[in-house]
Amino acid sequence: MIGQFVTSKAGHDKGTLYLVVAEEGDFAALCDGRLKLLESPKRKRKKHIQPICSTAGKELVQALEEKCATDEQIQYAISQYKALQNKI
Repeated sequence: MIGQFVTSKAGHDKGTLYLVVAEEGDFAALCDGRLKLLESPKRKRKKHIQPICSTAGKELVQALEEKCATDEQIQYAISQYKALQNKI
């Protein structure tokens, strides 16, 4: 699930687009590169997020697994996803 785009289904951030950066049991660590950074990702139960059938690029997923990704890379991946959705 690391590197997958998700939206929040519940809470004050309902509808916000995030990228999964880590998993811990029933929780997922979410980051958007702007408000929720890699140093302090948002922890959310998996039942409160909606996976999207799209993942970040292979390079970013590998960087996330190796813990060497940057907030700018995540921000860029989310902006590219949103741009692609606006074209459809």
